[in-house]
Amino acid sequence: MTDAPALPTVWRPRTTRLVAYATAGAIVLGMFVLAVVVAPQFKVFDRVLMVVFGLFIAWILHMLARCKVAADDAGLTVVNAFRTRRLEWPEVLDVTMSAGEPWPTLDLADGTSLGAMGINGAEKTLAAHQLAELQLLVHERGEAPDPQ
Repeated sequence: MTDAPALPTVWRPRTTRLVAYATAGAIVLGMFVLAVVVAPQFKVFDRVLMVVFGLFIAWILHMLARCKVAADDAGLTVVNAFRTRRLEWPEVLDVTMSAGEPWPTLDLADGTSLGAMGINGAEKTLAAHQLAELQLLVHERGEAPDPQ
């Protein structure tokens, strides 16, 4: 059995963040250039709306790129696109991720589950490593460890 990672630990996708921020930058730049070179019949208000629309799309991409799962001595912080949730270690019963799933699911003590978008299944090797670390921490720090 391997040792759990040192705390605090943060897991987040790499490729997803790179693609989201690169795309956001390209969209904002493109909308700005379009607003400058667009035909003269477009008024200043229309041009400003083009840039605002680009910034809105960039904000949505940022919200998707900020996803992470952070572990510390007290528990987990799961930052998904539009919601952040703080969980104590005893609240998390298990972490599962079947083949083909986009991210792992945390099974919680209250009978609900929570997706952890900070571990991205598309990054297979990285996701498997991050999932194994998280599972180890949950089993070590959870309220009822597995019987051996």
